[in-house]
Amino acid sequence: MGVYLSTPKTEKFSDDGENDRLRYGLSSMQGWRSTMEDAHAAYPDIDFMTSFFGVYDGHGGQAVAKFCAKYLHQQVLKHEAYSAGDIGTSLQKSFLRMDEMMCGQRGWRELAVLGDKIDQVSGLIEGFIWSPRSGEANKKFDDWPSEEGPHSDFHGPTAGCTACVAIIRNKQLIVANAGDSRCVISRKGQAYNLSKDHKPDLELEKDRILKAGGFIQVGRVNGSLNLARAIGDAEFKQNKTLPAERQIVTANPDINTVELCDDDEFLVLACDGIWDCMSSQQLVDYVREQLSSETKLSAICERVFDRCLAPTAGGEGCDNMTMILVQFKKPADLGSSSLEEQQQQPLTDQTAIIDESASGSGSGLTDQTATIDKGASGSGSGLTDQTASGSGSGLTDQTASGS
Repeated sequence: MGVYLSTPKTEKFSDDGENDRLRYGLSSMQGWRSTMEDAHAAYPDIDFMTSFFGVYDGHGGQAVAKFCAKYLHQQVLKHEAYSAGDIGTSLQKSFLRMDEMMCGQRGWRELAVLGDKIDQVSGLIEGFIWSPRSGEANKKFDDWPSEEGPHSDFHGPTAGCTACVAIIRNKQLIVANAGDSRCVISRKGQAYNLSKDHKPDLELEKDRILKAGGFIQVGRVNGSLNLARAIGDAEFKQNKTLPAERQIVTANPDINTVELCDDDEFLVLACDGIWDCMSSQQLVDYVREQLSSETKLSAICERVFDRCLAPTAGGEGCDNMTMILVQFKKPADLGSSSLEEQQQQPLTDQTAIIDESASGSGSGLTDQTATIDKGASGSGSGLTDQTASGSGSGLTDQTASGS
């Protein structure tokens, strides 16, 4: 059946957590696909008063998605812009940094270890011969020194992944997105898109693709990739005369910053396996309905999968599915954790999730424009509404396309 199984794998890999500001639940399911290529990361307390959530939808293999789930949040934390409070810039630079880190001998070795079983074996042998011990490499993740070996001229993986990340600090929400995974917020029951699906037929994407020497055929970049932005996919990023942001396919994310208010109920990050089957508003309506009787957020994610799963292989409802549901706590719901307890809570106690259900297991932002989703104006707001104009939301947007 090609890329599909004869029977879907419906086992879910789920987790729940919370702190004094929010609750979250997440789940992933392989479904009809022959392999699981999604990955995700959840850090409710990546540092004091800051939460990090990300979904990564792989294509052509699972290694790039796992690489991002393992390293992207670390790069955000180490960037000097993050220390200065500029989370948007640190996110943008970290997305681009993923492509840089996956090149060369060390990038090849890490991808091999994170890939399927055959690649794991060759990667481990290669690591034993040419690379420092894995423990040494993990002690200083931010150094990422180059290594000598037969793959020192490795230009990067042919596989890739989308990346949709949300960082919550106090009342500020920063969303970074490259690809067609999506982040949606519910405000008094109204769905607002905080990211834009990067498809090749969008004028901004089409213009960059053509100027970089690419073409669009049957809605796909160079006739093969149905995304205009992604991490990895090195074959589309080989024009040495152009910066990373101007390549045929770029990892450069849109950044959207909004201020949270008391009307904000919950946030959803999900891969396109969900959005292929449900609109943003449909998903928000379904989650709100479930919240009236279900307190375990991961269980709601699991029910979404069951609702979306196709009865037979082929078409919508057959993709891998990954979803993170983040519910904001109201003042009356706040826990009793003291500030001292929060400050003492180590990063290692948090939840970093790289999905193990598969078989093998630039320049700064200058353009500030509001993210506009197809079919909605979203004017005057950092939010975009799939079914309504989004007027009167009272938000100011800081969305940069970076392209």
